[in-house]
Amino acid sequence: MNTDPAHPAVADAELRRSLDVGQARTDGRMALLAQRIDQTDKDVTDLAVRVAALEHARWPLPAVASLCTIGALATTVWQAVGH
Repeated sequence: MNTDPAHPAVADAELRRSLDVGQARTDGRMALLAQRIDQTDKDVTDLAVRVAALEHARWPLPAVASLCTIGALATTVWQAVGH
């Protein structure tokens, strides 16, 4: 058994240094994750805006179908009349 009084102080200092390094690594990783979450939130918001714009600008399918039907009916009547 080592009875040197300086040995526990060195071990304590090394343990403290090791804990500080581990905490610094953990803090860095948490900061990186927070930055990635912020970027993901921004991307999701941008995509939501784009989807809303696309939904607003699209033609409603029933209206397109009605226009095609009216066009086909008009063409049929025009051909039936003999023009």
